[in-house]
Amino acid sequence: MATRVGMVSLGCAKNQVDSEIMLALLRQNGFELCTEAGLCDVVIINTCGFIEDAKRESIENILEFCTLKNEGRIKAVVVTGCLAERYREEVAKEIPEADVILGIGKNAEIVEAVRRALRGERVMEFGPKEDLPLSGERILSNLPFFAYLKIADGCSNCCSYCAIPMIRGRYRSRPMQEILDEAKWLLESGVTELNLVAQDPTRYGEDLSEGNNLCTLVRELCRLPGLKWLRLLYLYPERITDELIDVIASEEKVVNYIDMPIQHCSADILHAMNRPGDRESLLSLIARLRERIPGVVLRTTLICGFPGETEEQFEELCQFVGEARFERLGCFAYSPEEGTPAASFGGQVDEEIRRRRADLIMERQYSVMEAQNEALVGQTLEVVVEGYDKYAGSYFGRSYMDAPDIDTKTFFDSEKPLRIGDYMKVRIESTIDYDLFGTVEE
Repeated sequence: MATRVGMVSLGCAKNQVDSEIMLALLRQNGFELCTEAGLCDVVIINTCGFIEDAKRESIENILEFCTLKNEGRIKAVVVTGCLAERYREEVAKEIPEADVILGIGKNAEIVEAVRRALRGERVMEFGPKEDLPLSGERILSNLPFFAYLKIADGCSNCCSYCAIPMIRGRYRSRPMQEILDEAKWLLESGVTELNLVAQDPTRYGEDLSEGNNLCTLVRELCRLPGLKWLRLLYLYPERITDELIDVIASEEKVVNYIDMPIQHCSADILHAMNRPGDRESLLSLIARLRERIPGVVLRTTLICGFPGETEEQFEELCQFVGEARFERLGCFAYSPEEGTPAASFGGQVDEEIRRRRADLIMERQYSVMEAQNEALVGQTLEVVVEGYDKYAGSYFGRSYMDAPDIDTKTFFDSEKPLRIGDYMKVRIESTIDYDLFGTVEE
């Protein structure tokens, strides 16, 4: 009987792609993949180590499966991903029950690491971050009609609050043909929605030869048969060029959805974050995007309680949220991360104040989004079917306005049975909280 291996993938979509590559390696080498991690012989936790809440979730998952191992229900626990890479010795010392601690540069050796653990060895392996595999066969771990397509890894932006450059290394783009080949394989496998991800996709190709850039890549992807939706995630505002705006506006397969992490609007706070821009430049970009891309949905993320943030600067951010009226927004309380410049800045804001400010931003955003949803009542949206909610008695899915896993849902009734991955026209009839409700137009 084959050894059963389960994967718990935490954190971002980029980490999920790493997990899917490791799963394929394991299956190629005779392991049986098990979707119920608690019923497996070996459990791999691909961790996130970005901010405090993510680290806490990773540790809780590791300890949960170490408990199952101590009870004799599983044979080995493997820890990889950002937490393992960032806190190598700490993880090994504080969690001796973990059989394998594998840095991201050793992901390609996951098969041998699991085999050694099953032989009773304790494995600690770390390599150059640049050795992280960015290509290879994948086992998709989400609904079969969409996939994340990682076009680069690492980051060279060096924002003062962020540990990603320390964890993932310098920015490195994948060769364009390699990305296109993977996209073709995904589309031939039944995927219809591709979501481009990297720490900063707008830097794509700057480390490659001339002519390799995000605009060229997007145009080439849009030529591939079988692609319905192409979504661009994490576009840094300072590098959203006129050419990129034209590509988004003119390419029919590119959904009018832009996720651009701005973090703040105060010029002083942005400067301390090692980010360019200010309130005026951001509002100007937002106006330009809405003028040139009709129906564009703008998503952003903000940080509250950055060191030195005054009540006046926080109030400026609140006013900015009301003025910018983002269709989608997430807000995080600042997390001081070891080894980052901002962690040693003066003026650290009390944690309770940081979290209260983040909550207040989300309250303001709720009123913005509530009004936007009300304006959608009576309109018809194209929605991709994600499943059927037996408790609600209706299907649910997403329109172009919503990215997988992070945004809202549309619930809808249909007189005919539908399949996951179908694209349907849904007339919106009502809204509750962040979600929309409607009926399929027959």
